[in-house]
Amino acid sequence: MDAQQSGDVGGREFQRVADDLRARMANGTYPLRSFLPSQRDLAEEYGVSRDTIQRVLRELANEGWIESRQGSGSRVVKMQRIQSSTPRATRQSHGATLGPLLSEAFEQPEVTLDVYTLTSESLDAHIRLQAERIHGGSIAPQHIGLRMILPSEELNLPYPRVKDDKDDDRLKNRLHEIADRHTASLRGVLKDLRTEKLVPSVDVQIRHVALTPTFKLYVFNGTEVLHGPYEVIQRQIELDSGEEVTALDVLGLGATLTHQVKDGDPDSPGSVFVDTWQSWFDSVWNHLAE
Repeated sequence: MDAQQSGDVGGREFQRVADDLRARMANGTYPLRSFLPSQRDLAEEYGVSRDTIQRVLRELANEGWIESRQGSGSRVVKMQRIQSSTPRATRQSHGATLGPLLSEAFEQPEVTLDVYTLTSESLDAHIRLQAERIHGGSIAPQHIGLRMILPSEELNLPYPRVKDDKDDDRLKNRLHEIADRHTASLRGVLKDLRTEKLVPSVDVQIRHVALTPTFKLYVFNGTEVLHGPYEVIQRQIELDSGEEVTALDVLGLGATLTHQVKDGDPDSPGSVFVDTWQSWFDSVWNHLAE
């Protein structure tokens, strides 16, 4: 095996482990404040090297999922919190996370998702979990439609950036790499469901807009909305080179999401909330996004 092939294999293994650990934290397998298994146990479970596990843990720490301390392991510190006007039994039993809401949406024969976000990182982890359910035969949607709006790569975003050097492009480039990686993953996962004839109809459309996301928005099946702000924070980020920089960044994983459901009353708070944000998304999609 030559060096290029070896690198490609290592990259795929890194991505596989990282995606699976994100999914486990998202679905509550590793709940908030719990510790991940040891590096040795993770390496044995996934059949990869300790070096790969260490790289994955650094990535998850940079993304804000975990906090790693020498001698004490890696603890889950960030999860999606939701304030819901209509709590359901499934949400209560799984905890207030994004996963159960997406699971409920995917249990319908027609699944439509409209998403506005800084990157597709969170959505990728959750969609992969739903794809596993489809492969396992527990759900069988007939159509999946995804429209996603991301910020334009030409846009000069105020975050993430190195705190004391606005002209340093390394964190901007890193953000684009993360968005590109998870966007490609989303496309691949959903395309495979169609190719393998597990879902008859799949439509994935991704557009970009010259707007800086200050919030994230999910519209499920035209009837439910999750909406929450990005909180600007200062934190340390380790670059691929190993250098650690002080950054101004946002952590969407820690944001509180407001949840509203559309009901039979067009004037109810839930219906007005859903209709307002659906109209906002449609207006940006139709008139600004490219």
